[in-house]
Amino acid sequence: MASSKAVRTESETRAAETLDLGELPLLSGYMLRRAQFAAFNDFLRFFDDLGVRPVQYAVLTVIDRNPGLKQSQVSEALGIKRANLVAILDAIERRGLARREAVATDRRSYALRLTDKGVDLMRELRMRSEAHERRLAAVIGEDGRLQLLKLLHGVIDAVGPGSEGEED
Repeated sequence: MASSKAVRTESETRAAETLDLGELPLLSGYMLRRAQFAAFNDFLRFFDDLGVRPVQYAVLTVIDRNPGLKQSQVSEALGIKRANLVAILDAIERRGLARREAVATDRRSYALRLTDKGVDLMRELRMRSEAHERRLAAVIGEDGRLQLLKLLHGVIDAVGPGSEGEED
């Protein structure tokens, strides 16, 4: 699957490098978002041929590690709006990677489980995820990566997790 991300032309890149961004590079939130874009673009280089977006990887990982989890639990755990999660699960289910099973004690709820195809894909995704993390660690060092994770967890703990959109 080809990446849907637009590629900057050389002149656009030069223009972006010479613009005065004011205080933006000194703002934590702005730089977090820029780092997120960079990390997501790198993620796509590792996963795009499998047709897996970061949010789908997160959902598949949680289902894999917690078979039988309800949709509402996945939504809450990952900070994904319920309406967005339904669309994500629909796409995952259409690909035959997971299935929804009615919960006998609650007819309004569905338990989520990976299919055999989903389990196989998760093996490949885990290997690629580890390679992606090694690539990021190569840029800032393993100690830097661990420090970054500690700082990010601190931000989340202090201000709350927020919620992801479908494209995140």
